Amino acid sequence: MDTAALKETWALAETLGDEVPLYFYSHLFLSHPEVRSMFPVSMATQRDRLVGALGRIVSRVDQLDEVTGFIQQLGRDHRRFEAVAAHYDAVGVSLLATLQHFLGERWTPELAADWAAAYRVIATTMVQAAEESELTSPAAWSAEVIGVDRRSLDIGVIQVRPERALPFEPGQSIAVEVPTRERLWRYLSPANAPRTDGTIEFHVQLVPGGRVSGVLVRSLAVGDTIRLGAAVGQELTLAGDDRERDLLMVAGGTGLAPLRAHLQRIDEQWERTGKAPRVHLFHGTRVPWNLYEHQLLRNLTVRPWFSYTPVVSDDPSYPGRRGLVGDAAVEDGPWSGSLGLVCGSAKMVRHTVSRLQTAGIPSTDLRYEQFAALDEDSPSPHHDTQERQPDEAAVEKIGDLV
Repeated sequence: MDTAALKETWALAETLGDEVPLYFYSHLFLSHPEVRSMFPVSMATQRDRLVGALGRIVSRVDQLDEVTGFIQQLGRDHRRFEAVAAHYDAVGVSLLATLQHFLGERWTPELAADWAAAYRVIATTMVQAAEESELTSPAAWSAEVIGVDRRSLDIGVIQVRPERALPFEPGQSIAVEVPTRERLWRYLSPANAPRTDGTIEFHVQLVPGGRVSGVLVRSLAVGDTIRLGAAVGQELTLAGDDRERDLLMVAGGTGLAPLRAHLQRIDEQWERTGKAPRVHLFHGTRVPWNLYEHQLLRNLTVRPWFSYTPVVSDDPSYPGRRGLVGDAAVEDGPWSGSLGLVCGSAKMVRHTVSRLQTAGIPSTDLRYEQFAALDEDSPSPHHDTQERQPDEAAVEKIGDLV
């Protein structure tokens, strides 16, 4: 298999802009109209989510060992769409037809065979993971809303109780669908470590004009029922020796959520064993009232292992630390030997990661979400603010394949 040719031809296809996804979806819906119901009624925000994600993954099939776990998670997660093997076939045929259409004479029999072989590997991995998960878990979880707390003008904290246990690790994300926005799934990160009662806490940033975040922050009420997908993501999780390392956490806005989940797990460990890694958290927001967990984090500083620095960028009257949160983290270094966890908007993460690398932290010691950019060095594309807004279509993750 000529993986260099796969990457080269996909890079060429990406330069063609919206024409590629438009052709792909037209081909898919005309040839297999039965799959149309899996997608939102309005495709305006769907754009290149499926074709772009597939192209990036399939063209990097030579790196499958690095992302096999994530691809398997996607397969399990996509059971919520009632996706079956035949649907993967339909998508694969339309992907190849799209490439053939735009590549023209470049689409040789050898290249076609390589793309088909690469797609088969990815699709088979996802389908097998989905089939295995059918034995132990539902396709999706219904969850009752048991708490809604409006923390600021545009931030809400939501507590839900899934109908049955939904396994996840701190740092992962879960797809969420609200009743009035069917098929508009948005990924949110649990803000808590797994609880004995199975409840999950989500932090939601209101996105101007957002069709899902608006419902979650403004309209959701106790007693409502939402749907949840399987947990996905690996970049911000900790396992093995990483759980013992000192941590530098840098969060923008509700990017605090997965880091807060880690803090809860660490605190439980400390109370149980008296041992915990040292952790310093920098939480940055544009305005002070969006430091929505300020009191909780200040209270946590009584623990010998935890320290906390709030940072505000857009309010010159703020009496505390001002500026960009990434700059503040670098200024308070060095962080030699610490593992860095960064979560926020694309702009915030790019800036923070760049500054930390320049300050001497190796890239291998920096973790951040890369759902939407497996083929790029840049972090996940959230909104270009200091705040993480992961719940709207403009901040897609690769998990939204269908």
